[in-house]
Amino acid sequence: MPAAPPARPYDILLVEDDIADALLIEEALTQSLTPRRIAQVPDGVAALERLRDPDAPRPDLILLDLNMPRMNGRELLSVLKNDDDFKMIPTVVLTTSGAPEDVAAAYRNHSNAYITKPVNFDDFTHAVRSIDTFFLGTATSPSIGGSR
Repeated sequence: MPAAPPARPYDILLVEDDIADALLIEEALTQSLTPRRIAQVPDGVAALERLRDPDAPRPDLILLDLNMPRMNGRELLSVLKNDDDFKMIPTVVLTTSGAPEDVAAAYRNHSNAYITKPVNFDDFTHAVRSIDTFFLGTATSPSIGGSR
């Protein structure tokens, strides 16, 4: 049985410098039945500025490209997962790189998932559904003091 949608829209921080990719990702994300709000920034520096802005909503999920200017996704992931304020935010690497060293490095830096951007829109939509499944499956609080 699929997980129930969250009680409120969940916030996604999309860290992507390619405008066309960002639009495609946002379009695919908004076509899902899962309610969400999406904020997009072009690089790791802008992502950290947004995350540290007390007036910006804290994202429930970060979608992160690897290849960006100023601060790339590899550097940002390392900063996020070594910062007590951000390390518990689920982070999904969403990139064109399928290089084994990039995949391994992302998981070493505690990425929660690694998705290679497909060229085919149907494949991408499937990848978006896997992000929803990932988020909805990990966003619930564990029961305290009870059995599973």
